[in-house]
Amino acid sequence: MAAAYHFKAIPASSTFPTSAKAKIRWGASVSALHTQFPSSIADETVTAFQDYQLLFTSQRSECVKPVVLRIVDGSIPADFPTGTYYLVGPGLFSDDHGSTVHPLDGHGYLRAFTIDGDKREVSFLARYVETEAQLEELDRKTGSWRFTHRGPFSVLRGGKKILNSKVMKNVANTTVLKWGGRLLCFWEGGFPHEIEPKTLDTIGMFNVMDGNDSLTWINGDVWDVAGLLLKPILCGVFKMPPKRLLSHYKIDAQRKRLLILSCNAEDMLLPRNNFTFCEFDLNFNLLQKQEFNIPDHLMIHDWAFTDTHYILFGNRVKIDVTGSLRALLGLSPMISALSVNPSKNTTPIYLLPRSLDSIKRKARNWKVPIEAPSQMWLLHVGNAFEQEDQNGALEIQLQAATCSYQWFNFIKLFGYNWQSGKLDPSFMNARDGEVELLPHLIQVSIKLDSNGIQQKCLVEPLNHWSRPSDFPVVNPAFTGHGNNYIYAATSSGSRRLFPYFPFDTVAKLNLSTKAVSTWSVGSRRFIGEPVFVSKGIEEDDGYLLVVEYAVSIQRCYLVVLNAKRIGEVDAVVARLEVPKHLNFPFAFHGFWATER
Repeated sequence: MAAAYHFKAIPASSTFPTSAKAKIRWGASVSALHTQFPSSIADETVTAFQDYQLLFTSQRSECVKPVVLRIVDGSIPADFPTGTYYLVGPGLFSDDHGSTVHPLDGHGYLRAFTIDGDKREVSFLARYVETEAQLEELDRKTGSWRFTHRGPFSVLRGGKKILNSKVMKNVANTTVLKWGGRLLCFWEGGFPHEIEPKTLDTIGMFNVMDGNDSLTWINGDVWDVAGLLLKPILCGVFKMPPKRLLSHYKIDAQRKRLLILSCNAEDMLLPRNNFTFCEFDLNFNLLQKQEFNIPDHLMIHDWAFTDTHYILFGNRVKIDVTGSLRALLGLSPMISALSVNPSKNTTPIYLLPRSLDSIKRKARNWKVPIEAPSQMWLLHVGNAFEQEDQNGALEIQLQAATCSYQWFNFIKLFGYNWQSGKLDPSFMNARDGEVELLPHLIQVSIKLDSNGIQQKCLVEPLNHWSRPSDFPVVNPAFTGHGNNYIYAATSSGSRRLFPYFPFDTVAKLNLSTKAVSTWSVGSRRFIGEPVFVSKGIEEDDGYLLVVEYAVSIQRCYLVVLNAKRIGEVDAVVARLEVPKHLNFPFAFHGFWATER
């Protein structure tokens, strides 16, 4: 039976309808709810909780030979570019010895949807990335798993807990990229793993920084001494690479460059950061490298660039002494050693010169951040660009998804609870009156005069859109340059329980008219990050690829949307079904690679 879809264009000022949500914190027994609520509410609550668990159900099987997907709605259009949509995320959340892991520590599971525009068909592959941890934890004779690497975000119930130094569990599960003929799966904190593009066989770890590593900055202060003492411990005992590569890369399509960012291993424990930006051509030749020492304790996950700047949105953190002790004793995840630092009610935005020419042209001290007038934790960047007027004044626009420091919690992301072995969806949602704490789309407008002096820094909801949203994306050809459209995952607000996450809606925001159009899946169905596939010159002339997770029937679908028709009844171009035995869990990020 075909799924029911809802199509509507929503005014920019639209807000969530008020709902009488039950304020539930999951305990040891779901059945206890029957004594507190009417049976209909209790049944609905149990269903909503189970749906969330199904979204993160392990998939132990791989698809090693291409499977042609069955088209259940529409058809692949004749003008669809031939290429492959790569999608990566965690594939395994529990082992055979009682341990569960945080989704961020789940072994990387790479999915490939190859779309043949001539045959108008889609084939599917899925393989685990064979990282060092994956090879150690999987018994290939029996097919059983035993987690031995605790990872930064998890606590093992089985295996070694106290003083377990296997923290840096590079699971290659966060982002994926095809560049210079190489297919790479990234993780936050280590080098990417190279994958054979056709078979998804793991080739091995790819040291993208090979020969481009730098020495730690030496200024002679106490933190440099501390860094020199920490480095052999972190790199020797905990097996951390000297350079911690961030999982989010950037592509400057107009210059045909890949931009990556790294920091030193010891930076996570010190109130200063050493950032290295590298730019590569299509053959992975290093074109330029810029290094910056910033005297602040920051946790950077995503970032932005413009023609003349790298932009870091400073998420402030601090050492948690109690959490550090608990982590060393195996009583809490290793990430407990850090906590958010809400000591200031502003957010630092560092505008770092992308080239020596921009340093000479502007007299501004890049070590002094722009202080945005509100406290925000940046999750993901949609885009950033700049415009210079005839007087030399520079205006920078940044579009991103941010949340409140009051909501963000390293350990509880996705509702992780290592003691119960379950994920609590209530954390990813909000109580009445707290919706503004969740991830939202924002626009930051910065204006500098001809001398680089700050004239303005304004933060406002993007298009006045008030619904919790994340995973903002644009047409890749416009990244780093002016854009009129941005797409994101959001929620319809139609669910009475847990209405904000998981997402069930794709939003298209027109930045010129401030209009917002949406497309939503049916009941008990969710979506992940949308990915734009261009087919023409106009910015929104193309398609959106998004995975629909139909948890109620434990099926996944690849949905192809006409980007120009979002909000209309004919937005769906095609919908293809992944075989039930290959149904996969929620993924993080994807990448479209054209055959050419």
